[in-house]
Amino acid sequence: MKPSSIKSAGVAIVLAATCTPALAAGSDEGRAIFGLVGLELAFLEALALIALACVFVPLSRAVGLGTVIGYLVAGVVAGIGLSISFTGDPEGLLHFAEFGVVLFLFVIGLEFRPARLWAMRGTIFGRGLAQVMTCAALLTAAALLIGLEWRVALILGLGLALSSTALVMRGIDESGERNSVFGQTAIAVLLFEDLAIVPFLLLVTLLAPSGEEATLADNLLAAGIGIGAIALLILIGRYALDPIFRIIARTRTPELMTAAALGVVVFAALIMASAGLSYAMGAFIAGVMLAESSYRHEMEADIEPFRGLFMGLFFMAVGLSLDLSAVAENWLTIMAAVPVTIALKGIGAYGVNRAFGTPHPTALRIALAMGQHGEFGFVLFAAASSALILPGDVASVVVAIVTLSMAISSQSERAYQFVTGKPVHETIDEDYTDALGSVLIIGFGRVGQLVAQPLIAEGVPVTLLDQDTDRIRKANKFIERVYFGDGSRAEVLAAAGAGSAKVIVVATGKPETTLQIVKTIHRKFPNAALFVRAHDRIHAVRLASEGVPADAIMRETQLSALALSAQTLRALGYEDDEAEEVIDRVGKLDSTRLAEQIIAASDEGTRDAVIAAIAPEQIRRK
Repeated sequence: MKPSSIKSAGVAIVLAATCTPALAAGSDEGRAIFGLVGLELAFLEALALIALACVFVPLSRAVGLGTVIGYLVAGVVAGIGLSISFTGDPEGLLHFAEFGVVLFLFVIGLEFRPARLWAMRGTIFGRGLAQVMTCAALLTAAALLIGLEWRVALILGLGLALSSTALVMRGIDESGERNSVFGQTAIAVLLFEDLAIVPFLLLVTLLAPSGEEATLADNLLAAGIGIGAIALLILIGRYALDPIFRIIARTRTPELMTAAALGVVVFAALIMASAGLSYAMGAFIAGVMLAESSYRHEMEADIEPFRGLFMGLFFMAVGLSLDLSAVAENWLTIMAAVPVTIALKGIGAYGVNRAFGTPHPTALRIALAMGQHGEFGFVLFAAASSALILPGDVASVVVAIVTLSMAISSQSERAYQFVTGKPVHETIDEDYTDALGSVLIIGFGRVGQLVAQPLIAEGVPVTLLDQDTDRIRKANKFIERVYFGDGSRAEVLAAAGAGSAKVIVVATGKPETTLQIVKTIHRKFPNAALFVRAHDRIHAVRLASEGVPADAIMRETQLSALALSAQTLRALGYEDDEAEEVIDRVGKLDSTRLAEQIIAASDEGTRDAVIAAIAPEQIRRK
């Protein structure tokens, strides 16, 4: 079991102890357990949730089910085995914990510059609309076929068509695929779904018994207020936030920066909520407005722990809110409905993405990843139930369906691998508009990573380029950004900033690939200082034959081998200066031989023969 699993479980739910006693206190003022009452009792109840999370989340991770199911199970067990304030009012806890979704969208917004979001408008409002409407139509038709009233069927179809932003984005983040075709498409559709909850809630109002009183003028006024709120938020984000953060940064008070970052999220959410819109979208817009801020990365680092905390609490609250009596009475219906609704939604998502030209593997993966139903469904169904559109027993059943689908969705990647036989290595649809490093490093394997670390530590602007999608996904978890691209293609190098880079470092592992990249750089970008990793002596000779200076060629094992030899000499009793003298002498001898071989191979007609004749030479003893 990974220590990080235990840490994430304990830390994620500790928020219940710090933020939720106020929710629990007050409803059971007269109760006492072990002599504890009021606020002390609330902390005891929060401790019970912490203990359950620390038990079930690591167990869930250990058996490969993921953390989400662990949180859901912990919430269900709390609802069954504990008689506490949280189980008495799970909806209140769920509403409070939805702040995790708000923080999630803020962090997502930080990754999307306005120009990039504008470039995605076709996918968001084209494919997103088509996918949501197609899935909603299929699910509404299924609800009508089982005899539900048309308004109930419509609300169910719309609510079940929405996917879980939290779950899908969590999976994309864990696999480092925000810049893959799969990740970009899924994020675009999720953004449209988050926007769609606004008209869906308006539809609930119109369908409700009192909704018919709303006039066209009222609806136009509400739309105008919403547009005004969005415009106000954009203006504040564009002109006010960066100066405010600059002033706060001068105080050199880290906790104040954290508080300010949280304050921005809360402020944006409140503006949107006051206009009757989605507070999650307000947080997303605030994130987008700060995406080009110089404080973006610090804000993301400050927000990230809170996002994880609230998301863990959110999933526990979902488990707590499950009406187990209604589930018990309708368990056959639920067990039949879950696979049917997931299948219908998956079919709709797959069909739409194929119609938009997405390759079969990617479309299948999107269908499986977005087949579950989402947290915004809870919001829509709660509103429909309050508006007397959705009967209470139907609401409990559909909440159980959503919850179970969310639990099953953690296995979507395994289902994809089972269907296809093995993971498909995707081509990432890359965006190089912010690739402005003065140093371009091509190849981010074991050598490229070591080359980049001192430069990044010194604040040198570095652009990192690699062609291995799996390596990029892993690297993006611990480094700001590694771009996808084939370094042997001149147009890719140009997009990655080779034309303006002061230094280009080629650290690719395959000798033939390295040679091709060097040829392209010499032909198209001769002004940059070039340093190249050589696989061995023969590779170094070939690189020198392509015009790379000998002092710019670094054999990957030479320096480490000489350093190891020096340490060996010291262990044998040599003084430091003696060991260094030996290493220096051998190194100069090696460099002289290499220079002679480079000169001999300079004639293209005899180069291959000279290189073929290169072999280890005997070292003369003293």
